[in-house]
Amino acid sequence: MKKIGLTGGIATGKSYVLEVFRELGCEVLDADRVAHEVIERGQPAYQQIIDHFGEVVTGPDGRIDRAKLGAIVFNDKSEREKLNSIVHPKVFEMQTRWFEEVMQKNRSAIAVVDAALMIETGSYRRFDKLIVVHCAPDLQLERLMKRSNMSREDARARISSQLPSMEKIKYADYTIDTSGGFVETRRQVETIYHELVRYSLSNGK
Repeated sequence: MKKIGLTGGIATGKSYVLEVFRELGCEVLDADRVAHEVIERGQPAYQQIIDHFGEVVTGPDGRIDRAKLGAIVFNDKSEREKLNSIVHPKVFEMQTRWFEEVMQKNRSAIAVVDAALMIETGSYRRFDKLIVVHCAPDLQLERLMKRSNMSREDARARISSQLPSMEKIKYADYTIDTSGGFVETRRQVETIYHELVRYSLSNGK
């Protein structure tokens, strides 16, 4: 099995890229979705978040309101780091279990994990290859504003809270530019997929 990391800034098109890899036959995991799961009531990180940030980050139903939490952490680096220190170890544990399950099912699998902060947390080192998804900065801003119904100012703040795409690319074995739309992006994903298959075959399973 080969472990492939997939990362990139917010609203750059990672989810679409991950879906294409799934369609091509890869085993895929959206680590950002896992991060949402581990903060649900009864899950590992829930109480730790409440203990640190207080009930102010919960909604009427007692669940953590990610919008409220995001408003705090995306404007305060130390609070963002605290949240990451709570959530990321739990996400890594679930990733490890997922890798074990994939390995038991298919020892020759290409397993792709999508995580936005893979480089920032250093978890990219867990992978055999790293793919960075990016797009034109103006397009990223417009996508985020439209997708999340954010003001331009809030969208800029959210993007600036992450490592710039050009810095992420320095760590990449492969890059995918989604600026050209779905068809062009799919073509790039298919090309990389075939390279990963060759890499897997040439480096054992």
